[in-house]
Amino acid sequence: MNNTILQLKIKQRLNKIASHDYDNIECWQIVESFNKGQSDWCRRNLHSMNTKQEGDEQSKRRIDDLQILLTEVTIPLSKHDKYVESPTLPTNYFEWKRLSAEATTECCDNTRNMVIYLAEVGNVDELLRDKNKQPSFEWGETFCILQGNRIRVYTNNEFTLEEASLTYYRQPRRIEIAGCVDPYTQNTSVVDVECEFKDDLTEVFIDEAAKILAGDLESLNQQQIAGTQVETNN
Repeated sequence: MNNTILQLKIKQRLNKIASHDYDNIECWQIVESFNKGQSDWCRRNLHSMNTKQEGDEQSKRRIDDLQILLTEVTIPLSKHDKYVESPTLPTNYFEWKRLSAEATTECCDNTRNMVIYLAEVGNVDELLRDKNKQPSFEWGETFCILQGNRIRVYTNNEFTLEEASLTYYRQPRRIEIAGCVDPYTQNTSVVDVECEFKDDLTEVFIDEAAKILAGDLESLNQQQIAGTQVETNN
């Protein structure tokens, strides 16, 4: 969906197509509300905070809607005592999905694909001590934590990990409207950057943006209607 139609639809939802009063909507407000709306929608639906209570990959619709954000990158791992650590997470990181890596040991020529699960920082000492849950090259299992915007994978000095493959949900691409000052960078956008999601989901984000703008303008009727449309079409 191009940005001309997107702006027209948002103004239509707010009954502002021919408005020239003090509540006239400027293009930067549309950009900000739309980008906030798609980010808010992604957070809610990854965490099943919707009427259907469907979260990350809990239905075909959630898989279909959110798969465009899944990104896979290879990250190096630096060795420390009992663990290896990644550089800082990618700047577009949004939410964790999975981590996979191959391990080696001095006594074994073959590499082993490790199952790595995300654990809580507060449980690290217990997991390292528990014989059933501590890192094990023999069983091909270990755990990792997120701390300081980095990934820490525990090895207990039993095996070596040099790199890992991180799969994560990235931030949705922000739209830009040509000739409009980008509220995020304060620069004038020279080209249109359109919504990357399919058109039916873009329609939901339009209602999200209308809901946000209606709240800013204290238009409670439009806010309630747009909010209902968002969840009805979710």
